[in-house]
Amino acid sequence: MLATSGSTGIPKGVVLSRAAIRASVQATQARLGGIGDWALALPPYYVAGLMVLARAHLAGTRVATVRSDLGDLPQVAGTLATRRYISLVPPQLDRALRRGEIAEALASFSAVLVGGGPTTDALVGRAAAAGIKIVTTYGMSETCGGCVYDGHPLDGVEVEIADDGRVMITSASLFSGYRLRPDLTAEAVRDRGFRTQDRGMWQAGRLVVLGRMDDVVITGGHKVDFGDVERSVQAWAAQRGGHGAVVGVPDSVWTTMIIAVADVPGTLEDLQAAVRESLPAYAVPRELICLDELPWLASGKPDRVAIKSMIMSALAERRAKV
Repeated sequence: MLATSGSTGIPKGVVLSRAAIRASVQATQARLGGIGDWALALPPYYVAGLMVLARAHLAGTRVATVRSDLGDLPQVAGTLATRRYISLVPPQLDRALRRGEIAEALASFSAVLVGGGPTTDALVGRAAAAGIKIVTTYGMSETCGGCVYDGHPLDGVEVEIADDGRVMITSASLFSGYRLRPDLTAEAVRDRGFRTQDRGMWQAGRLVVLGRMDDVVITGGHKVDFGDVERSVQAWAAQRGGHGAVVGVPDSVWTTMIIAVADVPGTLEDLQAAVRESLPAYAVPRELICLDELPWLASGKPDRVAIKSMIMSALAERRAKV
């Protein structure tokens, strides 16, 4: 049993069978082109870390643990076989690319799997320029981790887009259910297919994940896709060497006020101008809160619950000063 990341709420207990884990491992090995040693840079109590251990165990290959900041990767990489793999989340890759010796070590890996959150084209481009062989992955605890690589489902994985845009997945690697929650299980699994909480579309034969089903909100009388706004905010923050995120808070004027948070300095006016380049004016964030550091979960995802709490506190302080 694994806990979901809890990045947007209370974690759920996901039950994975041996058969599901084995199916995921075999499909991954087939897509990557063979077995190899693995470097473990993610917590093993989340699905991405667990699957690193499972792949090495079933293949009879080595696992070498490295620090989450990859600071010891240059030394550890040299102890692994020529065919070697590693799984990362986007913030780890972003930070690694800022340190030449770590980027050079990553370039020695046969494949660097990156998932657990949106991976921007800009980040993939930077990695490619450093000679790193990136494989973007999409999946979740309920699918034994990545089941779609570079937009293409793994062998034995079927992906459909429902009428409402929801991503539906059928695979032998699906979970058995949520622990002690038959109600949630029945809601999520229908006709042996998993109803994800993500929206997606097919583009040139590749799956493109647009955001979560609950990421479409009403603000100022307009429907706005949080995923689109967050990608723009992340790009703006990345140009300044940082990270960004977006949350929505209830508001008497806007219904939902879109607020951006970043770990780099900047002005709301600059951010809004950047977002307007790709999105309509009604979609721009109405507030920008700059923090010294964004809160992250051990899985490498932004801790949105903590971010929202920090934003509410910051707004309360502002209003108290008025």
